Amino acid sequence: MTASVPSFKQQAHELIDRLPSTASWKDLAYEASIIQDIEEGLADSEAGRVTDNNEVRRQFGLPELPE
Repeated sequence: MTASVPSFKQQAHELIDRLPSTASWKDLAYEASIIQDIEEGLADSEAGRVTDNNEVRRQFGLPELPE
């Protein structure tokens, strides 16, 4: 059986339910932005839009990590 992906509204409700009762609009916006960043990163990774870790280190003048 394949699990269905929750809709955006379902995910938003689940996010709100996980927040403490003292949460503010800023807390909600922050948590939502983190989720969006993660989803965008996963989509980039799946689409092959990635840069090798050692290449990024070279760009910043850092030593490469051993493989």
